[in-house]
Amino acid sequence: MNPDQIVLRPIRPEDLPFLSRVYASTRQEEMKASGWTQRQIDDFLQFQFEAQHKFYQDQYSRASYEIIVYEGKDAGRLYVDRRHDEIRIVDIALLPAFRSAGLGGFLLRRLLDEAAGKGLPVRIHVENNNPAMKLYRRLGFEKTGETGVYHLMEWRAGA
Repeated sequence: MNPDQIVLRPIRPEDLPFLSRVYASTRQEEMKASGWTQRQIDDFLQFQFEAQHKFYQDQYSRASYEIIVYEGKDAGRLYVDRRHDEIRIVDIALLPAFRSAGLGGFLLRRLLDEAAGKGLPVRIHVENNNPAMKLYRRLGFEKTGETGVYHLMEWRAGA
């Protein structure tokens, strides 16, 4: 992974099909067990993406919504809400072809460096069965709360 080849750019309306694809890619394993047809899965995931996208835009109106571009290819999304008392990772997701290559870890470490410089914690809600949970723990995130299937994970400089 070459960090010099990573670019973050703001999302645009024409990115919605790509963002929907990224979202769907995070739910594929779960959907395999549904017993639904591919059309039912596609329709359900599109509905879920649209609801999530609206929720994020409504609840985190001041967040940065960015496309992760690696080596000139759209690779994923990074949504971050920089608040006065924390840096909240609203969402980070990569297409399968870009996972487990160090890209997510690099972006997270960059956010941790930013937070350390400002003396702020970094927080993220993570599903308890999310494979990225190992990465968060390795980077020093600790569970500080629980809401349904989500763990609130927090990182603090020097902790």
